[in-house]
This record gives sequence, C-alpha cells and structure tokens, in this order.
Amino acid sequence: MIQFSRLIFLGLFLSLAPSQTAAKPNVILIFADDLGIGMIGPYGQKLVKTPHIDRLANEGMKFTNYYGPVFCAPSRWSLLTGMHDGRQGGWSQTRGGLPIQRDSGKITETEYQTQLAKLKAKSLPIPDHEVFLAQVAQKSGYKTAQFGKLDNGFLTWNEKVRRYGWDFHEGYYDHVRCHGFYPPYLWRNGERFDLPGNPNANCGRTSELGNEPPSFGGKTYSQNVFIQGILKFIRDHKDEPFFLYHPTQLPHGPVAIPKIHPDYADHPTLSNAEKKYASMIKMLDDHVGLIMKELKTQGLDQNTIVAFTSDNGHELYYGPKPTYKKQVLANGQKANLTDKKWRTSEQGDVFDGGGGRAGLKRSGYQGGMQCPLIVRWPGKIAPGTETHHLSAHFDFMATLADLGKVPLPRGKDSLSYLPTLLGKPQKQTHDYVVINNNFRHMGRSALISSDGWKLIDLGNEKYQLYQISGDNEERQNLAAQHPDRLKKMIAVHKSELGSARPDLKKK
Repeated sequence: MIQFSRLIFLGLFLSLAPSQTAAKPNVILIFADDLGIGMIGPYGQKLVKTPHIDRLANEGMKFTNYYGPVFCAPSRWSLLTGMHDGRQGGWSQTRGGLPIQRDSGKITETEYQTQLAKLKAKSLPIPDHEVFLAQVAQKSGYKTAQFGKLDNGFLTWNEKVRRYGWDFHEGYYDHVRCHGFYPPYLWRNGERFDLPGNPNANCGRTSELGNEPPSFGGKTYSQNVFIQGILKFIRDHKDEPFFLYHPTQLPHGPVAIPKIHPDYADHPTLSNAEKKYASMIKMLDDHVGLIMKELKTQGLDQNTIVAFTSDNGHELYYGPKPTYKKQVLANGQKANLTDKKWRTSEQGDVFDGGGGRAGLKRSGYQGGMQCPLIVRWPGKIAPGTETHHLSAHFDFMATLADLGKVPLPRGKDSLSYLPTLLGKPQKQTHDYVVINNNFRHMGRSALISSDGWKLIDLGNEKYQLYQISGDNEERQNLAAQHPDRLKKMIAVHKSELGSARPDLKKK
C-alpha cells in the first residue's frame, strides 16, 4: 500500500513538473529617467552606492553597447512601438502642460476640454493594425501594468493608455506634471485620485538647481505612491504571469526628495542640490531592492525576469552644465561643432554621471544615448556576465515576444536579444542602430554599426566619424581618414531618417 501511494505521488509530481518548468516567467522592466550610465555601480559609479542594482548585475547580465534615443518622448515611443526613432512619427509629440494651466486657473475647465479635444484630433490616428509592446505581452498571456510616467509623448489620456495594451495603469498623464514630485492627484485606470498634502498645481516643482529644502512642495511623494502600487500589484497577481513596466521619474530633475539620505546628510563637499540628487539615486536603488524582496516573499524570484535601463543619457540637475568633455582632433581643432552654450563650464561633474563619455541628454554623442541595461533571470542568465551585443530600446519588443513564444508583429525594427541572454548564438543582429536627434545644435542624429563605428550628423552636410569600439569618449574624429566608410554610413543614415514605418504597411 505504501509503495502504491509512493507511485501515485510520483505520478502526480511528474504530471505537474512539466507545467511548472514551462511556467511563463514574469517580466519587470524598470525604466529610469535621465539616469546616466555612469551613475550606478555596475558602470563605475563610486560616490553613490547602489547595492541592489549591483546585485542585479552580479546575478545577471550587463550590456555595454546598448542605446536609447536622446530625449524622453522619442525614447518611450521607440520602446513601446518597437521602431527606431528615425522613423516617421518618432519625434511627433503632443503638447504637455495643459492640465497645469487648468489646475492653476489660467484656463477654465471648458477651455481645457476644448484644447484637449483639439490635441486629440491633431494626434496621429492610431491604425487598427498597429501593435504596441504591452499588446505583445497580452498576446503572450501576460497581465500588463504600468506605473509612473504614463505618456509616450508629453500628454496622454485613459483611452490612449488602454489602446497601448495596459490592463492596469497608475501615474501621470502629463509629462510636464512629472517635473514635480508632489502632484495634487494622479490617475488610476482613468479614475483620478488625490494625494494628501500636495496643494500645488505644478506638482511642487522646484527651481532648476533644486536648492529648496527636502519635502519642499508637499507631503506625499509620488515615487512612494508608485512603489507601494507596484508591490501590491505583485502580491495581487502572484498566481498569474504579468508584465510590469515602471517608467519612474527618478532621477529626473529638478531635484526633489523627502529626506536627504544619511550617507550624504553630512557630506563635507557636496552642495545641497548634489546631496538631494544622490539621495534620489539611492531611492531608485532602494526601490529596486523592495521589488526584489517582494518577489522573493511571494515565491516569484526564480521565475521573474527583471530588466533595468534608462530612457536616455545623463543630465545635470545639480550644478553647472559642462555637458561635453574636451574633444580634440589630430590637428588640434575641437571635435564637436556644437552651440557654445552647452560648453559653458569645465568645472566637471562631481558624480561623472556620463562615465567619461562626451555629451549629455539631447546630445548625439555617447553621453546622450548610451544607456545601461542589466537583465537578471536566475537559472537562465549566467550570473556576472557581460555582453557587447549591439542593441537598443526597440529590441525589447522582439525579446518579449520571444519569451512569450508569440510572433513579432510584422515590419518592426526590433530584434530579440534573448539568445544573448541565454548564452546562445545570436543569429539575428543589427548592421546598424539609428538614433534620431532633433536638437540640431547639439550633434544631431547618429548611426552606430555592429563593427564599432559611429557616424554623427551635425547638420548642413557636416559629419563626424568615431571608432567607438576603441574610443567610446569620441575624442578622435576619423572622418578624414576613412572617406569610404564615411560615405557608406552617410548613405545608410539618410535612407533611414524620416523613413516610412514598414510595420504600418497593410498586407
């Protein structure tokens, strides 16, 4: 009888084991805002300790050749559409700030609704056959959720967020309101909910250098609302596969934090704004830690993929803006032909948030577009590994489709890097990654090749060429030495900028 019972138990175990083994992994994407690649420990940060993000890298894979558009709106557009931002529509944004005008009494509710209706009408209509990132996740059987900056182009609304495929959403509909951390209200699935102690229509936005004291602007800090919502979502959906996307405000400025972190409260040399910025990085890292702890508490740690990245390059919200390192050509001339106002200071950055790279956010140089990417998946991704595989934000869609075992929507620029994550041969690779840039005075668009070269379009038929595989700080412009390569990359670059979207072509 005992032997028979054991056989029954063994049979039950064997029948359950395949489904458990094949269980779809949960996916969490943490999308930091203006986080320079040099601001976290895995990429060289020394002053600010980031132990939880460090753990992701120690237990997962770090990418060293990963890119995002140079500005927040096209970066989110690229991620959510699976297209490079040089395509038509990549830099088409709605006008932000309208809710603040209404909330501050500058316009009436009727005027607000009239202007909002016009903005909706002007927005490019979304074709019925267009497929977005969260919809790919839905087709894979995931429950989808988004917490934080809900827009992909300055201003959005409930119907549009739903159309993008989010089953649940909580956060800001307006990008300009995100410049303050103490909003009077936020949105949850189309329903407005108030935040106590936050009276300011501008959401408690500080001055550009953020010299105000901690907790300036209100009592309820938006990021604390979001992290609690994220942890609750994990608990509530622990028994079904989910895709959770967290486009956090951190560490976008102006700098604001409820309390200076103890590590920096008595720092002898940091300014008040620098202390607050360091504390924002610490909070971002702490929130990563809280997410990882909740996953373990709910028994989801081993079957959840956690990816951490940033929308674009570093920005200075706490001091002078040197923005570009000194770059000199072989003949002694300056390499970057940009507006002088972005080179007003050589005082440096105490955190070196760009990690030695030239340029910042909005720049066509590496500091504006080279982003961190760390991915952890226990038992699948070898711990402590690193890859130089060329990839970009728009590749996340194909990777998610690959994970969910569903076809990638036709015509997308996205290529899955799942083989790289799993240590397998990466058969599909980009010949080039295109990054657009409409900030013409700052080193315009760029083209990065799989063999380590980068073209920068400065406008007016002026170009620079760098071999970033050996010169990631872009100090030596090699355009004159490699005319054939330059000509070929210019031709590719021109063919991609403003190109039609193949994913929207009907069969």
